[in-house]
Amino acid sequence: MNNETTNEEANGKEGAISEEQWAELLKAVHHNGLVSLKMHFNDVEGQVLNFEPYGPVFVFHVKDEEDHVYSCGFFLRELIARFQSGNDPALWMASFFVDLMETKGGKALPQPAATEDEAKAIIDKILVPQCIKAVNEEFAPEQVHAGLAWNEQHGPVFEAGFPTIIDGNNVCAIPLHLLLTYLQLNRDPGELMIQGLYDIRNEHGME
Repeated sequence: MNNETTNEEANGKEGAISEEQWAELLKAVHHNGLVSLKMHFNDVEGQVLNFEPYGPVFVFHVKDEEDHVYSCGFFLRELIARFQSGNDPALWMASFFVDLMETKGGKALPQPAATEDEAKAIIDKILVPQCIKAVNEEFAPEQVHAGLAWNEQHGPVFEAGFPTIIDGNNVCAIPLHLLLTYLQLNRDPGELMIQGLYDIRNEHGME
């Protein structure tokens, strides 16, 4: 199942709104998330966490018929955009849990890295191989360049691109900290790369 996600960073309050309005916004998004998921699952709970520098993140916990818990997080902006689009937000949210439930026995949010060495191990052993596999499988047999790089503005990034595109933008680069956040929310960071690469293909009239 191909979940479309957004790499917009929810990094602050939407415009100049009061604390009361902000609290009401978070409450409404949280409520809409619960209502959406309860259209597909019987046992749903949710909480709002603050993920620096991305702002509020909504984490929902769904129990399957065997009482195993599956957890997944969503950024504020992507939920607002999805709810406002009318593009079946309930089905979109549920699809992430359907994918997670392919892992039997439940899937809680992974523990964040406590040290730099742990973070490096996650990047080298999980994040990078997962992203490389995702883009290669999506665009096979076309050749895709993928790997770690350094960006002057964002620091360490994972980048992928098409060597066959010579003119114009041919590379998608996403900061490692954002990709790591996706992992921490039980989201697939490869989806961000795939979406970025499709955007490049569209720019060049390849889709």
